[in-house]
Amino acid sequence: MKQILYASVNARTDGQPADVTGILEQSRHNNALDGITGLLWTDGERFLQVLEGGEEAVEACYARIRNDTRHRAIVTILERTVERREFGYWAMAHKTSDVLADVHDQRVRRMMASAAEEIRAPFLELVSAREAA
Repeated sequence: MKQILYASVNARTDGQPADVTGILEQSRHNNALDGITGLLWTDGERFLQVLEGGEEAVEACYARIRNDTRHRAIVTILERTVERREFGYWAMAHKTSDVLADVHDQRVRRMMASAAEEIRAPFLELVSAREAA
């Protein structure tokens, strides 16, 4: 099984947030069909996502993301083989306006509890940075 962790930035240059709703809908649909699980964190400007599943499915998904004009500055942080899934379901950790930041941060912490340190650390850095702000 393959796992890829990447970061990217909203490609819009007009100061508007990314079309997160569209990205979430498309991701949920495609990933369910392809047997991909993982976690997406976004604040509408930055994206941090881990994908996991069969090698071909994850590679194809990541290729779609790299070609998606809604993303820019895509950086692969980690690419590795895992023996078992660390995310047994597709979790979209996206904070909407009706969710308190502290509730969102705790949800991310719970989702990351069983992930490997090299996957968990970048997500928890985002949460810690928000808490410190």
